[in-house]
Amino acid sequence: MDSLRGHLLVASPALLDPNFKRAVILVTEHNDEGAAGLVLNHPSPVGVAAAVPQLETLVEDGEQVWVGGPVQPDAVLVLGEFLDPDDAAVPLFDSLGFPSLEEPEEIVPATTRRRVFAGYAGWGAGQLEEELSNEDWILELAVPDDAFTAEPDELWGDVLRRKGGIYELVARMPEDPSLN
Repeated sequence: MDSLRGHLLVASPALLDPNFKRAVILVTEHNDEGAAGLVLNHPSPVGVAAAVPQLETLVEDGEQVWVGGPVQPDAVLVLGEFLDPDDAAVPLFDSLGFPSLEEPEEIVPATTRRRVFAGYAGWGAGQLEEELSNEDWILELAVPDDAFTAEPDELWGDVLRRKGGIYELVARMPEDPSLN
């Protein structure tokens, strides 16, 4: 399978794991050894200023930390949209990448938007491919705006509607199908 870096994994309605229910994950790495990504639609109640004060200058006042996934929840990752993608320490796709956190003061002038994540989602070798074959995830190409959604509760449905076809119907499903 080709690398899925730069794709979104949209949780199928049948995926009920609380870490991933209605999650939209940006795949940041995918190779023979496994995959990693960031959940884009799970904001935490904790502000960046309280959780990682040294990164407070990277975000707007009151911006919260986002829960990137259940793996290493104490790890901090910053996702940025770069003016010049070559300035990213780890380029992802289009203008998105991870900046070096060694000199945080250099991040703001090099980026237009930034988001701070705690943890990430991860899969071992072959695990994501198996989950895809089990139809746990719906694939869609990511666009930079997905990573900086202002309406995280709407992202799951928005991406499915963008995908079109039968997925427009899936996007309308209530969280609890028994309420339908």
